[in-house]
Amino acid sequence: CIFCIVDDHAITAGGDPRELPARTFDLAVSFLAVGLDPDKALMFVQSDVPEHTELAWLFNAVTPVGDLERMTQFKDKSQRFESVPAGILNYPILQAADILLYKADAVPVGEDQRQHLELTREIARKWNAAYSEEFFPEPDALISKAGRILGLDGDAKMSKSVGNTVGILAEPDEVWARVRTAVTDPQRVKRNDPGRPEVCNVFTLHGHFSDSATIERISGECRAGEIGCVDCKKLLAESIADHFAPMRERAAHYRSRPDEVREILDSGARRAREIAQETITEVRHHMGLDWRSAVGTPSATGSAPGAAGSTTDAAQD
Repeated sequence: CIFCIVDDHAITAGGDPRELPARTFDLAVSFLAVGLDPDKALMFVQSDVPEHTELAWLFNAVTPVGDLERMTQFKDKSQRFESVPAGILNYPILQAADILLYKADAVPVGEDQRQHLELTREIARKWNAAYSEEFFPEPDALISKAGRILGLDGDAKMSKSVGNTVGILAEPDEVWARVRTAVTDPQRVKRNDPGRPEVCNVFTLHGHFSDSATIERISGECRAGEIGCVDCKKLLAESIADHFAPMRERAAHYRSRPDEVREILDSGARRAREIAQETITEVRHHMGLDWRSAVGTPSATGSAPGAAGSTTDAAQD
């Protein structure tokens, strides 16, 4: 499996560039903390493998603008900008390059990314039809039972850009500070009002973190008005903190050994570049960009390459 820390994607959201290196390192620590084994998987930083952005540019040649404008996330994100950066529109093309550069046959995604993965499949089809049949695979989506997690606001998906998340590596007091803000059943006003667990996002989150006995007890007590929302949130915060405790320990280990993390990322990038360079070499050949192979060969018009007085659009550009 290949895990890429997408700093080239991150710059489309703006922000302080001085913070990006630390955020990149923190995500690498998070990857290692949740159990990724660098001996079994490639893990690297996107910008360390420039073939990602090169392939994204080449995919621009086959990707219709209309397809990009129809992306739900483009419609949502573009509303946050007074002047929409081109990177927001082209974001899915770079995603397609991230995937197809390694000829991936499957990608684990959330429900919100299914549309982007379908565009990746379409880009693969269009490129194959134009340049080389069956060169790129059409990757399938791998969606788990947690395909879409609502944020603490109970409205939008959990997203750092929205600010409705709980940090995986957050300490227990920070987890509680975040969970206590979570939206619950809007019809439940008083502590002893009967609740509706089926419409409460906090109860949904219990389903991912609490044991079956706790979930069953909360469901019954909530419906009977025997447990308040604050107590329910406290139990959730404890379950989340307990679930991620081993990961916090591993994160502390790696944070104290930054050189080890850097070496893991550098080694991953070297291995990724080997694959990426092979793919991009073939892509450039199929798209007619390996001009050195044609040096000394008469052009289609019969003029020798570089003949005096002859220019091409490409040369003028």
